[in-house]
Amino acid sequence: MSEQEGEQPALMLPTPAVDRGSRWLPSLVWLIPLLAALIGIGLVARSVLDKGPTVTVSFRTGDGLEPGKTKVKFKDVDIGLVRSVKIDPDLSKVIVTIDMTKEARRFTTADTRFWVVRPRVGASGVSGLGTLLSGAYIGVDAGKSGDEASEFVGLEQVPQIIGDQKGTQYTLHGQSLGSIDTGTPLFYRRIPVGQVVNYALDPSGAGVTMTVFVNAPYDQYVGKDTRWWHASGVDVRLDSSGFKLNTQSLAALLVGGVAFESIDGQRPPAMAPQGTNFVLAADQASALREPDGRPITTVFYFDQSLRGLSPGAPVDFRGIVLGEVRSVGVEFDPVKKSFRMPVTVDLYPRRLGKSFEQTLIDENDRHAGSMVLQRMVGQGLRAQLRTGNLLTSQLYIALDFFPKAPPVTVDVNQMPVQVPTVPNTLDELQTQVASIARKLDQIPFGDIGNNLNVSLKSLDATLKSANALFKQIDGQVVPEMKDTLHAAQHTFGAAEQVLQKDSPVQSDLREALQQLTQTLQSLNTLSDYLERHPESLIRGKKGDQK
Repeated sequence: MSEQEGEQPALMLPTPAVDRGSRWLPSLVWLIPLLAALIGIGLVARSVLDKGPTVTVSFRTGDGLEPGKTKVKFKDVDIGLVRSVKIDPDLSKVIVTIDMTKEARRFTTADTRFWVVRPRVGASGVSGLGTLLSGAYIGVDAGKSGDEASEFVGLEQVPQIIGDQKGTQYTLHGQSLGSIDTGTPLFYRRIPVGQVVNYALDPSGAGVTMTVFVNAPYDQYVGKDTRWWHASGVDVRLDSSGFKLNTQSLAALLVGGVAFESIDGQRPPAMAPQGTNFVLAADQASALREPDGRPITTVFYFDQSLRGLSPGAPVDFRGIVLGEVRSVGVEFDPVKKSFRMPVTVDLYPRRLGKSFEQTLIDENDRHAGSMVLQRMVGQGLRAQLRTGNLLTSQLYIALDFFPKAPPVTVDVNQMPVQVPTVPNTLDELQTQVASIARKLDQIPFGDIGNNLNVSLKSLDATLKSANALFKQIDGQVVPEMKDTLHAAQHTFGAAEQVLQKDSPVQSDLREALQQLTQTLQSLNTLSDYLERHPESLIRGKKGDQK
């Protein structure tokens, strides 16, 4: 085939006719982006209208908080989301920015509280177990203030009381915290009725202040005279009634507790108002006891070992605890050039009864207690260390009257007042035993032993001589004594024969006695006549003159 035959003529297409529409009508293609724009504007407007407030909360740590994931919940309902977690410029805390929902606007009051919910084990039990799978979240409690705020300080612990929980808060003041912690239960007649909200050290450092919450309706049993005490652990007593074990519950045994009761055990006539201050006693006995009043600080000086005496030991007066030991120390006496042991105690005169208290009031002097104490010391009041427990060797201080104690003058102007002491019976016995031992050491037992040996040897020689003498007596004297006894027996036999009633000697003796009696009668007659007629000795008897 030739090149010309292979070529085909080009196809000629007709020119299309273009119909130009009116310029004032938009194309349908633009309807789609326009519709998308309108939807976007609506969504933006809706998000702006539905957007809630944004707040910032500071926490000590950001543990468990993740931007875009950690939620804010109130009663398990989502009301916000964490936007960001940043470190504060001073590196002391973290700043958490939270986007709240529109319905959460009421959670922006100035007293709103935020906290992080994590798994916790506390006195009130185990909480936050649900966060083991879902992760930590931020809890919130709406405040009641009328002021709004956007910056808050988060709580480091879960609050024990939520805003809508019914009950009453009170304040307790105690010497120490003991085993009490946030969430520690409150007991009324061993029924859990509340918990400890928080605690703090007093500004003076002399005690601890605790805030407690009593749930309704149990708060009606709290009156102005209600007594509070530590119900922690186990109260073990051994007295004349036997062995006693007292505890509020197993929870109080493990985590501690606080109990309260009215002074008469009855429901108070009026409920104590919120915020009332109470004193927290160490135990139930101390709580239900009458108020002690202002103590008298006193010091005792002892010259003996204080091993076994510790702060808190009782000061006893004939079985009644009048106070307790505050401190035990040692100091040098420059006058006597020796050491002495000062013991500072707090005495409560009110424990001696209302009559004694009235006596102090009648004195009308701030030194009345010291003056009365001075008079009692003048009557023999002394302090003495005694053993309170033979098993533990614990000591206590006993106050009693010792009339034979040497007189001592008390300086009432000296603070604290010094009360004289006397050694206890055991120390006196030890002193006497030591004195006897020293006297026994001075006895020359060696010389006495030597002299005793010499005396025993001399006595042995004397005994030997006595034995020889006895043998000689037995050989020589005894036969002669037998002959003498036989002769004496013969003599007594003859005398017996003479003294018999029918013997001649007895008859002659009776006759001689009769004649002697007659002679004595004649002599008596003559004597009477001469007494009446003494002239007859010269003239003779009148009857004989003729």
